[in-house]
Formats: sequence, structure tokens, C-alpha cells
Amino acid sequence: MTTTTITRGNASTRTLLTAAAAAMPVWTVVALTQAFTREGFDLVRHPFSQLATGSLGWIQITNFLIVGSLLIAGSFGFRRALYGRPGGTWVPRLTLVAGIGMIGAGVFVMDPGDGFPVGTPAGPPATMSWHAVMHMVAGSITFIAFAAACFVLGRYFTRTGARGMAVLSRLAGVALILGDGWAITGGHAASVTLATGVMIAMGWISLVAARFRTSA
Repeated sequence: MTTTTITRGNASTRTLLTAAAAAMPVWTVVALTQAFTREGFDLVRHPFSQLATGSLGWIQITNFLIVGSLLIAGSFGFRRALYGRPGGTWVPRLTLVAGIGMIGAGVFVMDPGDGFPVGTPAGPPATMSWHAVMHMVAGSITFIAFAAACFVLGRYFTRTGARGMAVLSRLAGVALILGDGWAITGGHAASVTLATGVMIAMGWISLVAARFRTSA
């Protein structure tokens, strides 16, 4: 993989890139731990965002806020790592937008539904609250930013001759688009495909941040 030479503030750049590299592992560990331990939660039917509801919802809310903050910090690391290179403008901006979107998704919580938390009636809520609408908006912005960042990184790797990494980067973006698209159609196990797509795209961004960090 082609890496970039970081010449400005190496120590702080490494710290910022470490934040971006940690985003996906933190998100995944916290979300999956809850998914397998919280009573009544079924990842086949319930999106990770539903974990922000109920008496233990604060855990997932905190997960959103922390991961969003890590991405925002990481965006400044990308700005330094890609300074003067292809993607040097849009990768940092898109990572920043994704981080802000994650924080928004944590601030605006979706409604309980489809039996979760325990005691909630089966099926979707009869009406959608304003904060659930805002959660969907924030989530959509985040997904678009993640996918776009993967495609821009694909261009970076193409321009630097790392064609294999360019293909993987674009595939990560496609995985998110397909996972989100399947979820929008209400297909079987939609929450699983959405979670998988998000983790692949976010994981790719975290991986690239970790690789850039090694050259700092």
C-alpha cells in the first residue's frame, strides 16, 4: 500500500489518525456486545440505533458520541496526512461530516419499536417522533459521507498506483450503498445488511487511518 509522508506535527498527526483508526473497533465492540446481551434485542429485526432506547440506551448514545468525536479528530489527521495530495480536501471533509452525523444520531434518538425495548408493541411505531426523524436524517448524512470517503480514497489509491487498494476502497463504498439500499427496501434481515455495510465502510476508513499513521 502506498503511504504518505507526514512532515507537519508528526506526533499530533499520529494521535489524530489513531482516533480515526479506533472509530470502527470502538463502534463494533460496544454495539455487538449490547446486541448479544440486551434482553429482547434481535439484530435481524432491530438496527443498532435501537440500542439507544430503553433504560440502558445511554450506552449506545455514548457510543455514538464517542465514535463521532473520534472521527472528527481523525478528519484533522487525514487533512495533514493527505495535504497536497489527491483526496486531501474531500477525505477530511467527508470524515468530519460523518463524525458530526454520528454525534447527531446520538443526540436524536430513534423511537422504540418492534418489541424493543422489552414491553414495546410489535411492529413499527404508529407515528414517528421529531427526534426519530432527525436521527434518520443524521444517519443518512453519515452513510453518504462514509461511502463518498471510500470512493475518494479509491481515487487517491488509483492516483498513487495502489490499484488493489483502490478496488478495495471502492468495494467498501459499494458495500455500504448496497446494505443501506436493502434496508430501505425493507428486505429480509435489513438491519444486518445495513450494519454490515456501515462496519465495512467505517472499517476501511479506520484501516487507512491506521496505515497512514505508520508513516508519521
